[in-house]
Amino acid sequence: MDQRATGTAEKGLSPYRSFSREEWAALRADTPLTLNVEDLIKLQSVNDPISLEEVVAIYLPLSRLLSLYVAATQGLFKATQRFLLAEDGKVPYVIGLAGSVSAGKSTTARVLKALLSRWPNTPKVQLVTTDGFLLPNAALLEEGLMERKGFPESYDGSALIRFLADIKAGKGNVQAPVYSHLVYDVVPDEKVVVDRPDILIVEGLNVLLPSRLPKDGTPVPFVSDYFDFSIYLDADEDLLERWYVARFMRLRETAFRDPRSFFRKYADLTDEEAEATARSIWARINLPNLRENILPTRPRADLILTKGASHRIEQVKLRKL
Repeated sequence: MDQRATGTAEKGLSPYRSFSREEWAALRADTPLTLNVEDLIKLQSVNDPISLEEVVAIYLPLSRLLSLYVAATQGLFKATQRFLLAEDGKVPYVIGLAGSVSAGKSTTARVLKALLSRWPNTPKVQLVTTDGFLLPNAALLEEGLMERKGFPESYDGSALIRFLADIKAGKGNVQAPVYSHLVYDVVPDEKVVVDRPDILIVEGLNVLLPSRLPKDGTPVPFVSDYFDFSIYLDADEDLLERWYVARFMRLRETAFRDPRSFFRKYADLTDEEAEATARSIWARINLPNLRENILPTRPRADLILTKGASHRIEQVKLRKL
């Protein structure tokens, strides 16, 4: 068979529609820009640059799409209520955001939160990261899992499922634990309260990972079962490593110097020692987690945003309905 014909056939079987940066940017239509440079400075994470041009080209079209999806879901929910003669409370639209360490998930989540909260049908948008559902360091040390932090087994999966189940049941004032990147641990007795938002964004490494299914057919819920829409932030391994090392080197000059920092021991390393340490952490922990658990979930996402070397989104893939 002609190789070109095979490639065309395979492309036609893809569950995604692919867009170049320019093609996706054209879908913005007349969506107004509601952020300025000062807003972006507050929203971006360390070593994850984002420009107004990026917001206009990528995130405004995405916010428009999500606004349409949320409106359609809200209409369907109201129609179901009328059919059932029910008076259930509002159920949040839940967006899952997955991707590797250093891919830029935090910045993406905060920008989306800011944009979506400016749409008239979704004024209340909240953000929760799954870092809060990591087991405390004391438990990880006891179970020998400190070197597996961020892997599926390092989370309290049952607590995360209960949290999402309560959100989707329409409950108010649902609490989630809080994680501190400074002390590298869950903060005791500190909670974030999610109170029936229009949209909840759930950001984390492994949020699209399916659970291991029992052979007896017992139903096992996945985290992603509670998502209405899911996004995977993608980049090549070498870029992710480069960004991780650059972030580590920058934090060595800033947050690591705080006496409370878990990583204070790295602040006084030489440049060569610090880079070697960062690459070692990447190779021992983050890269295996990416290959074993995170990257395999990419095909489960509704939208894949692929970054290039300059952190710009170069390709967008949207799952066909």
